[in-house]
Amino acid sequence: MIDKTDRKLLALLQEDSTLSLQELAMAVNLTSTPCWKRLKKLEDNGIIRRRVTLLDGEKLGLGLTAFMFVKTRQHSKAWYQIFSDLINGLPEVMGCYRMAGEYDYLLRIQVADMKSYDALYKKLAESLDGLTEVTSSFAMEEIKYTTAIPLSV
Repeated sequence: MIDKTDRKLLALLQEDSTLSLQELAMAVNLTSTPCWKRLKKLEDNGIIRRRVTLLDGEKLGLGLTAFMFVKTRQHSKAWYQIFSDLINGLPEVMGCYRMAGEYDYLLRIQVADMKSYDALYKKLAESLDGLTEVTSSFAMEEIKYTTAIPLSV
């Protein structure tokens, strides 16, 4: 179970993971050692999965965000493993979710342009048997994007 201090640490790290241990400790009214122990426990328990740097895809020439909706008639464990391995090997796929509802999977894709998206689409279609429908939507404007999980602090 995490307490209010843990939540405050997590909120701070979600906003800026480069904060030093001393800065974090000061912000939550702890000394460095107890603060470090809390962070270590949060990491050991898998609450902090990893610390990363977020990049601007558009400024790096990857300005097209697509959402691909996939239906399949295959639902075997073996097919799922093939699908998972393929998706995990495609760096353009930024997120993949198994869904309830009309579609079986939702993929968030970041590529340079439509030509790059088409190449990825063809790779998926050629590599997977049993796809019954693939449809996509393309983002025209990013209004909100966050990786921060809402925490009650």
